[in-house]
Amino acid sequence: MKISPVEQLFTVFNETALALQEELSCSYLEALAETGENIFQGTILQEELSELTVKRLKKQYEEINIDKYSKEDLRKAYQLVILKGMKENVQPNHQMTPDSIGLLVGYLIDRFVKKSNFKLLDPAVGTGNLLTTVLNHIPKEITSVGVDVDDILIRLAYVNANLQEHPIQLFNQDALEPLFIDPVDAVIADLPVGFYPNDVRAADFQLKADTGHSFAHHLFIEQSVRHTAPGGYLFLLVPSGLFESEQAGQLREFIKEHVVIQGLLQLPETMFKNKHAAKSIFILQKKGDGVLPPKQALLVNLPSLSKQQEMDRILSQIEKWFQENKG
Repeated sequence: MKISPVEQLFTVFNETALALQEELSCSYLEALAETGENIFQGTILQEELSELTVKRLKKQYEEINIDKYSKEDLRKAYQLVILKGMKENVQPNHQMTPDSIGLLVGYLIDRFVKKSNFKLLDPAVGTGNLLTTVLNHIPKEITSVGVDVDDILIRLAYVNANLQEHPIQLFNQDALEPLFIDPVDAVIADLPVGFYPNDVRAADFQLKADTGHSFAHHLFIEQSVRHTAPGGYLFLLVPSGLFESEQAGQLREFIKEHVVIQGLLQLPETMFKNKHAAKSIFILQKKGDGVLPPKQALLVNLPSLSKQQEMDRILSQIEKWFQENKG
């Protein structure tokens, strides 16, 4: 039975990570970042390993030559081993964005952003899966930047980008602190949902709560808009009940003042554990010269993304919307 390229890569990533985890007494995800770095550099970088482990790793690394694998095979295999590691211990905000959503976001960026080369920011980059899915499916010249506060996730994103040969600029910091980056043409983000604990920092935002903690996802929307160039687009994965909270009034005011709503695509509830966890893709355009609201916003209730015929029907409706609203 022929083994697929993704399975080959998964086996090597997983087995070498397990060997390093044991020898270095670290977590599986840390060991995965170490092994990914070894594969990328073509050498074993850890000096404290036993001779036997070095031999074993060398033998397994020789089984794969990463140059012969496609970027998508590398991304999928790496994503699968990360998912395995995350099952061991994960916080809800570290869930990985499903591939089907990444493909959909990539398609939307390709249709909305008309430039042939542009700058893209993901302020909640995590392991880089959403960002690299998008980069692998848009045939344009893209300069990309990713930010994440979690040092293990950003290391995994760094290795992920290297293995796929994407020159992503990564910052390991709280994305709600000042970001030293030039304005971008587009933002993508699977927004962290919940309360932001740093009230002092939140005070710098228009969307801060009047009392108590502010919503992190609201502050992320504001921070994303701040770092978008006039006329630039934002593709944000937001809770489907975004406008149902007690802080929704402020958010509506902010949106009216700074951006134009281009669309809202509600993802099928079947993709999520329960309907409270359901998300939608919110498409915004920052106000600027010549930016006009569409005649009608693109409002779509997406069917299950695995139902090919229903998806094709929805995609042709979306294409029709582009012809009528974007010429």
